[in-house]
Amino acid sequence: MPARRRYPRRRITRRATARRTASRRRAPYRPRPRRGGWSRRRGRQFDSPVLVFGAVVLVVAAVWSLVSWLLAHWWVLIVLAAVGAVVGAGWAHRHQQQRSWDRARQQALRYGLPELDALHHRDFEYAVRDLMRRDGCTDARQIGGAGDNGADVLATDPLGRSWVIQVKHRRDGDRGSPVGTPDLQRVNGTARQQYGADVVLVVTNGRFSTRCQPLASQLRMHLADRRTLATWAGGGRPLWELLPKIPPPRKGR
Repeated sequence: MPARRRYPRRRITRRATARRTASRRRAPYRPRPRRGGWSRRRGRQFDSPVLVFGAVVLVVAAVWSLVSWLLAHWWVLIVLAAVGAVVGAGWAHRHQQQRSWDRARQQALRYGLPELDALHHRDFEYAVRDLMRRDGCTDARQIGGAGDNGADVLATDPLGRSWVIQVKHRRDGDRGSPVGTPDLQRVNGTARQQYGADVVLVVTNGRFSTRCQPLASQLRMHLADRRTLATWAGGGRPLWELLPKIPPPRKGR
């Protein structure tokens, strides 16, 4: 039989014995006594009003000091008032002058058909907006884009009538594809219900199909084709003087 292999015995030292004994003997749990019922949550709740009150006191003290100093040096108030009056008068003068320049520039606005044909569709919408502003519709704005519900330009003329304009641009002018009845039906479905329009207009630098004019008369809409656009953009007459059967002015105008 083979001889058994002998392993060396581990020597148990006094330190190891002491560690085992200490790990077995655990001290009982003793909760720490609370001092006067104080807690962190209460401390935070108490600190917040104190900080707010301190900030208010500092602000009031700073304002009081400033008022006291200004009362003692009253001439500073006179200087500040004079400077404010000069700055305000200068700003009002510049604003009035800018408005005069804008009005003169709008009154002199003219477009030729080749210039309008070369525009991008979005720029053509802005051109129609500027022409409405030239004729006195100071609130004319371009809203064409995603979700416009068929309206590209909104405006109110000097007689109080609300205009909803759909703009159709053709790169090739009257040689391009004509504007069809679906475009008229689209803007007619929302112009009066959603925008409260008095005048619903479709304007294009091209032409309309033969079925558009009868439908426009039936829906009480107005059409401005290439010929009407040329007269309007190249002259100084407002659009409501060029279109037939425009609704009468609103009451009180």
